[in-house]
This record gives sequence, C-alpha cells and structure tokens, in this order.
Amino acid sequence: MANQMLLLTTLLAMTCALVIAFEPSPLQDFCVADTTSSATRVNGLPCLDSKLAQAEHFFFSGLHIPGNTSNPVGGIVTPVNVVQIPGLNTLGISLARIDYAPWGVIPPHTHPRATEILTVLEGSLYVGFVTSNPDNKLISKVLYKGDVFVFPVGLVHFQQNVGNGNAISLSSLSSQNPGVNTIANAVFGANPSIPDDVLAKSFQVDKSVISSLQAKF
Repeated sequence: MANQMLLLTTLLAMTCALVIAFEPSPLQDFCVADTTSSATRVNGLPCLDSKLAQAEHFFFSGLHIPGNTSNPVGGIVTPVNVVQIPGLNTLGISLARIDYAPWGVIPPHTHPRATEILTVLEGSLYVGFVTSNPDNKLISKVLYKGDVFVFPVGLVHFQQNVGNGNAISLSSLSSQNPGVNTIANAVFGANPSIPDDVLAKSFQVDKSVISSLQAKF
C-alpha cells in the first residue's frame, strides 16, 4: 500500500509539473488575440469572435527585410510573435529573425517563457548558454550556415557574429509571447535603479564603476 501511495504521489507531482511547465493545449481551433478587449487575461490575450477571423490575423510580411544593425551591439531582432500575428495567441509558438553586423552580438539574455531553437541562415555565429547555479557551466559552439542550436527555457544565452561579413539567423520559440530579459539592461537599466551599493557589493566593484555602467542604460 505504501508503494502504491508513493507511486500515486509521484504521478500526481509529475502531472502538476507538466501542467505548470507548458502552455495548455487550446480548446478551440484558434484564439485570435483581441487587443481591444478589456476582459481579464489568464494565459494570453482575450479571444476575438472566431466569426471575425481573417487571413490577415494569421499573416506577417517582411521577414526577408534585413534589420538595421546600426546600434551599439551590432545586432537586431525582428520578432514575429502574437503582437505581429494575433492568430498565434494560445498556440505556443513564435519566430524571430536576427541580423548581425560583423562581430555584432545579441547580448546575454533570457526568455522566461520559451525554449529557443536557432538556425544559422548566413555567416558564422559563436553561441552559448550558461547553466543555473551552482555550476554556471558555459555550453558554447561556433555555428555555420545550416547549423542548429537549442537554448533551454529560462537560461542565459547569447550570440556573436564571428565573421567579417553580415550574419543572419532564424529562431523558433516555444511560446507566442516568449518574453526577453537582457541581463545588462535589467541590472543596470532598471527603473527605478537598483541601489548602487547593492550592485557594487554584488559585483565586488567600486560604486563609481556601477554609476558608469548605469549611465549607459
């Protein structure tokens, strides 16, 4: 009896973990996001009346257009998520085109709600992610055209163009709204600011270094 209770408890725990870890399967064909609705949002945006759905709700044009990489990091993301395609609402998937200037980077960041699978379309990229505490192991690799790499959900990851020409990659993400937390922006660009004494002690540097970094964000 004890073994049966243990097995039942384990199965219940696994089921609860799966329910929490993944977006639930839709209970309708689709749920086009109704951005004008004031209805309560539970997991995604409220649904537009399905009778009002149009092809445009499931369509995006322009992913062939290069993004403007004229910025301090030399990288730019063109997202294709529920904001751009309302029909993605509740479907648990999205895309992003990423353009890189020579030696440009997509700085260390996380997606709190999605695993990302990246495919290199042009150029070569150095990519990697860092495992959680206490190991903080860097898992990284140089990718070339046609190569694919996975960034597990929630882990800090980055990309860098390691070629002398432009590079392009395409990412698929396991959420219609994956979210993004760029580490430097979150730490040094928080509004209101994280107290400089907290950051100085955390990073073991002088407050003047923190002030200099905060000024950049």
